[in-house]
Amino acid sequence: MNIKRLILAGENVSLDFKKTISNCEKIAKTLVAFANNKGGKLLIGVADDGTIKGVKAEEEEKYMITRAAHQFCKPAIEPSFEEYLVDDKLVLVAEIPKSDTKPHYALDEQGKWWVYFRVQDKSVLASKILIEVLKKDGENEGTFIAYSEQEKALLEYLGANGRITLKEFSKLTRSAYKKAQKIIVNLILSGIILPHITEKEEYYVMADLGGK
Repeated sequence: MNIKRLILAGENVSLDFKKTISNCEKIAKTLVAFANNKGGKLLIGVADDGTIKGVKAEEEEKYMITRAAHQFCKPAIEPSFEEYLVDDKLVLVAEIPKSDTKPHYALDEQGKWWVYFRVQDKSVLASKILIEVLKKDGENEGTFIAYSEQEKALLEYLGANGRITLKEFSKLTRSAYKKAQKIIVNLILSGIILPHITEKEEYYVMADLGGK
C-alpha cells in the first residue's frame, strides 16, 4: 500500500485522517459510518490537511480504536491494523471492513445509539430511509421492482428535474410518507436511484447521473 499516495488523494468516502485518537465516541462514529458504507481506512498520525505527524504510542491508539469498535459500536466491529514508516514517522492504519450485519450504531456522549453513514469525506447521521436501506441491504434480499404509477412518476420527475426529496415525491404522487419511503428504499436497493445527503437535506438522483 502506498501511504503517501493515499494521503495525497485526501480524505474521501473510504479514507479518514486522525492526528491522534482521544475520544471513543468520536471514533466510533467514523467506524460505524465506514462499516455501513463500503468499509474504509483510518490513518492515525496524519492531520486533516494530510501532514504526517506520526504516532507516538501505537499500542495506546490501537487500544482506543479496538475499545471503540467493541464497546461503542453495535454490532461490534473488527478493525485490522498495519503500521507504516513514512518519512521516519509511524503511521497506523486501521482497516474497517464493509459489514454484512448492517446497520451499525455508535454510542454518543449522552448514552444514545445512532446510525452513521459515510458521504464523501464526512460521517453523517443516517435518515430513516437510509437506515431501512441498510437493514434490507444487510438481509441481502433481492428486490424486485414492479413499476407502479408512483415509480413511473418518480422516474419521469427525475428525468425532468434531476433530483427529488421524499416530501416532493410524497406530494407528487399524493402518497403517504410511509408508502413513498418504501418506494424510495426499494429503488435505492435496486441501484436505480442514489441518495445524496447534505447538512440541510437528503435528496435522490438517478443512479447514472449520480457521479456527475
